Amino acid sequence: MAAAIEPSLGERGSDLSEVEVKALEIIRESGDEGIYQHELWKKLGLDSREGSRLALRLLKKGLIVREPTIHRGRRTYKLFIAQQGKERAKLEVRIGTAIEIPCFSCKNLERCHEGGFFDPRTCPILRNWLNNKIAMIKRAME
Repeated sequence: MAAAIEPSLGERGSDLSEVEVKALEIIRESGDEGIYQHELWKKLGLDSREGSRLALRLLKKGLIVREPTIHRGRRTYKLFIAQQGKERAKLEVRIGTAIEIPCFSCKNLERCHEGGFFDPRTCPILRNWLNNKIAMIKRAME
């Protein structure tokens, strides 16, 4: 199992522990979807403390990318294999635009998550705001 990963890591592969090699293989198998940090811990049989330390070691070595996300209403991280020579897309957000988003003043923000009763995918207030923004951009382009 380790032999399949180490050649692609070059010199960095030689300083990896067995659990780090296994973790990289699991993360690589997850592909572009990535894997939630807690799912990786479970697959490796680690507790949350050691799993978090493992993810941070791999991040520090530049082998993975760790993106914050919300899963079932809880904050967590999604892990991806770092692409050498490629950077993940970065999005520039201006504070003026972000403040306008209705979610930040919504009384249900803390309970809003994908698949929940309050879901941003089905929120009529957010949908209306987005439709207005799109219409405004289209008018500006004309």
